[in-house]
Amino acid sequence: MDRKSVVLGFSGGIDSCASARWLIERGYRVVAVTIDTMHDNKMLSEAEVRAKELGIEWLSDDATELFRKEIIDYFTQSYRQGLTPAPCTRCNPKIKWQRLQTIADSLGIEHIATGHYFRIEKHDGRYYVAKGADSAKDQSYYLWGLQQETLQRALTPMAEAIKSEVKAEIGNRSESMGICFLAGRHYTEFLASEGIELSGGAVLNGKGEAIGEHNGIARYTIGQRRGEGIPEGLRVVDINASNNTITVDKNERLFKKRLYINECNIVSESELTTSRDITIKIRGIGRNPELPVSVKPQTKGYVVECDDPVWAPAKGQPLVFYRGNLVIGGGIVVDFE
Repeated sequence: MDRKSVVLGFSGGIDSCASARWLIERGYRVVAVTIDTMHDNKMLSEAEVRAKELGIEWLSDDATELFRKEIIDYFTQSYRQGLTPAPCTRCNPKIKWQRLQTIADSLGIEHIATGHYFRIEKHDGRYYVAKGADSAKDQSYYLWGLQQETLQRALTPMAEAIKSEVKAEIGNRSESMGICFLAGRHYTEFLASEGIELSGGAVLNGKGEAIGEHNGIARYTIGQRRGEGIPEGLRVVDINASNNTITVDKNERLFKKRLYINECNIVSESELTTSRDITIKIRGIGRNPELPVSVKPQTKGYVVECDDPVWAPAKGQPLVFYRGNLVIGGGIVVDFE
């Protein structure tokens, strides 16, 4: 395998251009690969131009069919079932990094890279995703699903980068924001375009009594306090797709001390279940518990006991384990109490 070349995920934006420069400066031959997930000809053209400006090879990879199956269908079906999906944490291991790895194999190239802001650390023979230098931009939360065989081949050009400095250096370049396939639309507009019916139903109180009407369960998330049918001072505490209802109650009902997860990717189960300094994040930004948790294996997945109650966990949401700056693993929330 060629160890002085690298296949780089390349959109032509700020971060991928900065990554390419970093790799070139260190003597790597860079093969830029733009993964086309939405038949976005504008992005492809811009990426090709930027690669030419950098003097690097450029390829496009048509992943539209796989992206439809693994990400868009997952996204729409999750909302249909009253879940809260996280498409980016699924896309990274199943689409972006996997496609780069496959292309690198076909070219006989050892290394792969992206413009993500994170580090990789090796301890006791295992590879860990770790927080990047820029705490405001750190993307380790979104990469918990990466496998060992991917991490051991990956380079991290943006590990020590500070976003504000990168923007000042690179200048006027496009930048991806939010969920890519929404293309700036509200997610409910996208769901409607995918044939997901947003029909109304009952709003229930904590006693199960109907107190109003909602305008489609996909319009609501756990913890939401504004929206049609939500009385003043109450928040959404449950979404029930089977009977098309949402339940509202006081904020106190949103704090949970026990969470159940499955679909896990764990670096070391013994480390996860015996360490006393494991913390969790259930959202990339926003309110997360600060105190360490205890983790126990179950037949499917794990149960997470939290001394610091978790605010507003939602089924379908990722839960990511940290030990200091290291990502120990993660999974998908399936229940809580």
